[in-house]
Amino acid sequence: MKNTLIISLIILPILFTSCINTHSEKTMENKTELVFPKGNKITNNNFTGTAWLQMLVNNDSTYNTSIGNVTFEPKARTNWHKHPGGQILLVTDGSGYYQEKGKPGQVIRKGDIVKIPPDTEHWHGAASDNSLTHIAISPNTNKGSVVWLQPVTDAEYENIKE
Repeated sequence: MKNTLIISLIILPILFTSCINTHSEKTMENKTELVFPKGNKITNNNFTGTAWLQMLVNNDSTYNTSIGNVTFEPKARTNWHKHPGGQILLVTDGSGYYQEKGKPGQVIRKGDIVKIPPDTEHWHGAASDNSLTHIAISPNTNKGSVVWLQPVTDAEYENIKE
C-alpha cells in the first residue's frame, strides 16, 4: 500500500506536467496557423521577388471591390502602381515597407492599416529580414483597375529607414 502511494505521488505530477506541455504546444501551433490560404505564387512582372496571392473576394458590379491576401517573402515587393479607386492594406503578419511617390517610405507591421488615396503612386512589400502578409482591399473598382508602373529599384527599396 505504501509503495502504491509513493508511486502515485511520483507518476501524477509527471502526467500533469505532460498534459500542460501538450496543451502549451497546441496553443503555440494555433498561433502560427494561417487565417487564409497562402494562395498561388505570383508569376507576372509586377513584383520583385517571391509573393503569393489568394483572392478572397473577386470584383463584381454589386460590391465594386476586390480583396486579396498577399504574402511576400523577405525583400519581395510590388512595382510602383496606383489604384483609381484607392486601396486599403490590413497588415496581418510580419513587417515590411510602404512608400508613396515623393514621400519617405515607412515601416509597416502586423496590426497596421494603410489607407491609400485614389490615384496615389505607391509600392509595398516585405522587409529585408522578414516576410509580410496583408489583406489588400481595392474599393471603387468601377473607377478602373490597378495601373502597374516601373519596378522599385534596389536603391529605392534600401532607402527605407527603420
